[in-house]
Amino acid sequence: MANDEDSNKTSATRARERVGQISSHISHQNSAKDEKAVTSRRRRKRSVTDGPPADYSDILSQVRNLKTMAATPDPSRSGYARQKQAGKLWVRERVEQMFDKGSVQEIGSISGTVDWRPVAPTNTDSKSKGRIEEEPASFTPSNNVQGLALVGRRKVCFTADDYSLRAGHADGALWEKTIYIEKLCLHLRLPIVKLVDGSSGGGSVTTIRNTGYSYVPPLNSFDVVVAQLNAGIPNLGAVLGPAIGLGAARVVSCHFSVMAGDISSLFNAGPKVVAGATFEEGLSLQDLGGPDMHVRNGTIDNYAANEQDAFRQLKTVLSYLPNSGTSLPPVLPTADPVSRRDESLRTAIPRKRERMYSPRKIINTIVDESSFFEVGGLWGTTAIVGLARLGGRPVGIVANNCEVNAGALDAAGSQKITKHLKFCDVFNLPVVQFVDIPGYAIGTVAERTATMRHGVSLVTAYYSTTMPVFNVILRKVYGVAGAAMMDCRDPRVRVAWPSGDWGSLPLDGGIEVGHSAELKRAYQEGFQRGGEEAAKLQMKALYDDLEQDYRRLMNPVRTANAFGIEEIIDPANTRPLLCQWLGHVYEELLPVRLRDRDTGKICPRFS
Repeated sequence: MANDEDSNKTSATRARERVGQISSHISHQNSAKDEKAVTSRRRRKRSVTDGPPADYSDILSQVRNLKTMAATPDPSRSGYARQKQAGKLWVRERVEQMFDKGSVQEIGSISGTVDWRPVAPTNTDSKSKGRIEEEPASFTPSNNVQGLALVGRRKVCFTADDYSLRAGHADGALWEKTIYIEKLCLHLRLPIVKLVDGSSGGGSVTTIRNTGYSYVPPLNSFDVVVAQLNAGIPNLGAVLGPAIGLGAARVVSCHFSVMAGDISSLFNAGPKVVAGATFEEGLSLQDLGGPDMHVRNGTIDNYAANEQDAFRQLKTVLSYLPNSGTSLPPVLPTADPVSRRDESLRTAIPRKRERMYSPRKIINTIVDESSFFEVGGLWGTTAIVGLARLGGRPVGIVANNCEVNAGALDAAGSQKITKHLKFCDVFNLPVVQFVDIPGYAIGTVAERTATMRHGVSLVTAYYSTTMPVFNVILRKVYGVAGAAMMDCRDPRVRVAWPSGDWGSLPLDGGIEVGHSAELKRAYQEGFQRGGEEAAKLQMKALYDDLEQDYRRLMNPVRTANAFGIEEIIDPANTRPLLCQWLGHVYEELLPVRLRDRDTGKICPRFS
C-alpha cells in the first residue's frame, strides 16, 4: 500500500516537471519571435530611411518619367510646330495609326539626351550612398521610334523617323537603333515597316563639330538589308516627308515603297546643296523630288493620297506576303467560288485586231473579288503587275497593256516586270501572266532608252527565277519578248483564248519584209501597164491575197492541231482552271520549294 502511494507521487512529480519544461520552451520560443519581429521592424525602418528601396521603385520611376516625356508632344518646340504646320502626323501618331491598337512594344524607348538635376538627400547617414540623388529635368528622345508591333495581328518590326527632332539626322542618336532593328528583323525573320521622314540615319555637318573630326562615311547595316531582301523578309517603306540621302536609299531599296501625297519628297541632296552644286536655285522640295516625279520614273512603286492611304497600302501588300522566304504566303478564306465562270470574258477581246480592250477589267473579273492590288501603276505603263488572290491563295500578276503602245514592251516596262518577277521569286508567289505582246518597242525613242538592254535583263529574270508560271494567251505573242514569256519554264504551263495570234513577226510589216521582192515585182508590172495608180492597185491586190492566206494559216486551231499550243479554252472557264492549278501549286509544289530553299538548292535574289 505504501509502495503504491510512493509510486503515484513519483509519477505526479514527473508530470509536473514535464509540463514545466514545455511551458518554459513555449515561452522561450515566443520571446525569440517577439525579439525577431522587433529586429525586423527596426531593420525595415532603417532601410526605408537610410537606403534605396528594395523594389527599385526609384529606378522604375525614372524610366516611367522618361517614357512619359518621350510620348508627350511639346507644342512649344519649333520642330513639332513645323511638323504640324506642314500637315504631317507626329511620329507617335503615325505609329498609332499604322499598327494594331495597343500592340506596340517599343525598343530603345528611353534612348536620347537627358539633362539631370540633383535631388537633395533626405538623410546624411552613410547608408544613403546607395540612393540615386538625381532625377531627369528634361529629355530629348532619340529621333527614331522603333520596336515590335502587330499589323492585322501579324507581328512585325518597325522603324519610324521623328523629323521634328534634328530633321531625322544621325545626330539624334538614331543610327545605332537603326542598325539594331535591321539585324533584329533578320534574326527573328519578321517583316519590317519603315516610315521614313528625314535622312533616316544619315549625318549632317554638325556631326563633325560634335565629334571633333571629319569622317569617311560608313554604310552600316546595308549588308543586313540586302540579306533581308534576298531572304524574302518583307521590307515595306513609306516616304512621309523629305527622304534625303540615306533615308531615300533605305526606302527605295524596299520590296515595296509608297509616297504620301504632297507632304513627301525624295532626293540625294536638298535644295540648298543642289543650288550650290548645280546652280539650280529656287527649287521647292516638290520641284526637286516630289511624288509625281518618282512614282512615274520607277524610283517609288506607288502614290498614296495621304498618310492614311500610305498605311493602308503597306498593310494590303503585307497581307499577301509570308514572314520570310522559308514560309508559304498566307491563305485567306474567300466567299468568291473557285468554280465561278464569267461568260462576259468571251467578248472581252475585240474581233478587230486593231481595237484595244481593258486588261485590268479582265484581271479583276478572273481573280477573287476586290483582291487585285496593282503595283507601279504610274510607271512602266506598257506592263501591268500586281498581287491578287485566287481561291484565297496569293498570286503575282503580270499582264501586257495593249492600251499603251499596243502592248509593245519598252525599257521601263521591261524593268517593271523584271522587278516583279524577282519580288514573286523571293516570296514564293506563283505567277499568272495575261499575255498580249507584239514584241519589244521599236523606233528611235526605243533605241535611245536602251530597250534591248533592259529587254535582255527581263529575259534573264524569266530564266533565272524559279517560281511556277501559268500563261493565259489573250491575243498576240511575237518576237523575243513573247518567246521569253512563253518559254521560260519546262514544261510550259499555258492555255490560249480563241483570240490567240502568234508568230515571229506581226503580219503588219512582216508581209512587206517576207515578200518584198514579190511586191516590188507586182508594182513594176502594174506601172508598165498603167502607170503609178495601176502599180499601187496591183501591189495592194497581191498584199491582200497574201494577208488573207496568212490569216487562214494563222487560225489558232491549226496551231493546236500541231500541238504548238497545248490547249485553247473557253475564256469563261479561265478562273476555275487557274484556281485548280494554284491549289495544286500550294499543296504540292511550294512545300518542295521551301525544302529546296532551306537546303540551299535554290537561292532567289531580289537584289
